[in-house]
Amino acid sequence: MIGRIPVLDVRPLVDCGRRPAKAVAGETLEVTATVFREGHDAVAANVALRDPSGRPGPWTPMRELAPGTDRWGAEITPDAEGRWSYAVEAWSDPVATWRHTARIKIPAGIDTELVLAEGAELHERAAKGVPKKGGGREAVLAAADALRDEKRPAAARLAAALAPQVTEALDRHPLRELVSSSPALPLLVERERALYGSWYEFFPRSEGARRVRGKLVSGTFRTAAERLPAVAAMGFDVVYLPPIHPIGVTHRKGPNNTLSAGPRDVGVPWAIGSHEGGHDAVHPDLGTLEDFDAFVARARELRLEIALDFALQCSPDHPWVDKHPDWFHRRADGSIAYAENPPKKYQDIYPIAFDRDMDGIVEETVRVLRHWMDHGVRIFRVDNPHTKPVVFWERVIAEINVADPDVIFLAEAFTRPAMMKTLGAVGFQQSYTYFTWRNTKSELTEYLTELSGESADFMRPNLFVNTPDILHAYLQKGGRPAFEVRAVLAATLSPTWGVYAGYELCENAPLRDGSEEYLDSEKYELRPRDWESAERSGASIAPLITTLNRIRRRQPALRRLRGLRFHDTDNDAVLAYSRHAGSNTVVVVANLDPHHTQEATVSLNMPELGLDWHETVPVRDELTGETYHWGRANYVRLEPGVTPAHVLTLRPSPQTGGSPTS
Repeated sequence: MIGRIPVLDVRPLVDCGRRPAKAVAGETLEVTATVFREGHDAVAANVALRDPSGRPGPWTPMRELAPGTDRWGAEITPDAEGRWSYAVEAWSDPVATWRHTARIKIPAGIDTELVLAEGAELHERAAKGVPKKGGGREAVLAAADALRDEKRPAAARLAAALAPQVTEALDRHPLRELVSSSPALPLLVERERALYGSWYEFFPRSEGARRVRGKLVSGTFRTAAERLPAVAAMGFDVVYLPPIHPIGVTHRKGPNNTLSAGPRDVGVPWAIGSHEGGHDAVHPDLGTLEDFDAFVARARELRLEIALDFALQCSPDHPWVDKHPDWFHRRADGSIAYAENPPKKYQDIYPIAFDRDMDGIVEETVRVLRHWMDHGVRIFRVDNPHTKPVVFWERVIAEINVADPDVIFLAEAFTRPAMMKTLGAVGFQQSYTYFTWRNTKSELTEYLTELSGESADFMRPNLFVNTPDILHAYLQKGGRPAFEVRAVLAATLSPTWGVYAGYELCENAPLRDGSEEYLDSEKYELRPRDWESAERSGASIAPLITTLNRIRRRQPALRRLRGLRFHDTDNDAVLAYSRHAGSNTVVVVANLDPHHTQEATVSLNMPELGLDWHETVPVRDELTGETYHWGRANYVRLEPGVTPAHVLTLRPSPQTGGSPTS
């Protein structure tokens, strides 16, 4: 039933309120609602926030976002992890109604004494809700006395009721009548890593791989740990490992996805399981479980978290194939069909048939996840979750997070928007995105506006610039400048971004023309890299990546998803956008053309930056350290390989006048 004061279309709203909106501790989000009433009397509204223990949060008054729209909004900032709730309360505001009437009638001499008497009565009633100590009750009662004082001019009596101290007291403690509330809506507040972080992916078997008597021998957890200090030095927060489990032999893939593997070929890590074990085992070439524990411990010393790939599929040699034959689809001849994602075929992988024993698969999945949680893993990158039932993930994530709410799940789902959004709504804390395939100004503007808008209430993007599966044509053909600008974009468009090892070396050789697969892909073979030589020769863009991660840590605006705004440029090869959080504002201008120098005029929407249209302010380019003065219109010249972008922070002391240039 609708309330006495209608409260409609409350947002954020996820799945009609059946699932929680998402935030992290300290993150600010806006609550909006449509609020109105019959006639002309004033209405007001506030957000009623309750913390995980059910205690009411601070008073959060709402304001009408645009006059005449009946759309109200307010920002809230939950400060602790847990399950919160929020509702919008609307109410008749008799004091505001009286003020409006009094400002019109008293100067015109209409019903003067009656209006003043009604005002006195209102202020006496309102004073009862104002605290005695520090609340301003005495000021409100003094206003009531002044309104009744017939010895004073009417204008002076009205002025006493409109005095700042009276207005401030009643703003904090308003007289509310006909209070109507929306239903309470859930808000899940998680740890900051669910929203913010820099990810680095590498294959442990390639780190430290070496030739012994002409044979390339796998690296181990011990040798992979030697790579961790360099990853930490680049400013990454999370190290993501592809599957570390035993790899099947049946239909093992050879180099470049060939179907005829030799005896020395190491196979694909996602073809999980052999006689040596399944999802709860480590590949013997990598070492032991104790070696993995030492790897995790070393990462922790460097303030790195380990994210582990969780791929719910099996090699034909996986113990599950014999132990749980009902978990697999069998064809008419009794064989099990291998996995396919046309045009890709995975002859070395069996998919799981969930509907035959959903409860058993959920139980085993939770057991495996808890096994790795017991060994220090609190983040899981889930492989192809869109090929499994959504209800399965809802059950698994809920069962894990109810006891361990700090565990984070990243959905590797390059699929239809409806599936990606639903996976986020049912529990995945992060999601891969279409960012890799969004390269033009219009594509980036449209897509990132969506990701930072309403979908931010339930789906958090992780902008990976490349993956072992995806080497986009933009990187293949754009050379080093393409790698540089895509890193800038990913690191500043989203609070979470990631790179797959080799990106800093600008590896861009495709398997064949038109393919997004890497030539000599690390998925199928060991790929040791000479990091030190690359850095000495200047071939690595690691210094740029390090700078970007340092900027992200220093600028709060870059650690938030909401609040992204795009600004006009007169050149479609130049993209401009800003992020604003509190007193921190960052403006990014990037050249999307990796082949040519581009010039443009950047037209900033100054009010979006918290500035007046006429202002100019000093800005500092965090990539170069140079300082400029920018205003509404600004000339830029961006040269690939020299200045791929500006990452500008607004200085705290605005100036006026001058000519904003770069």
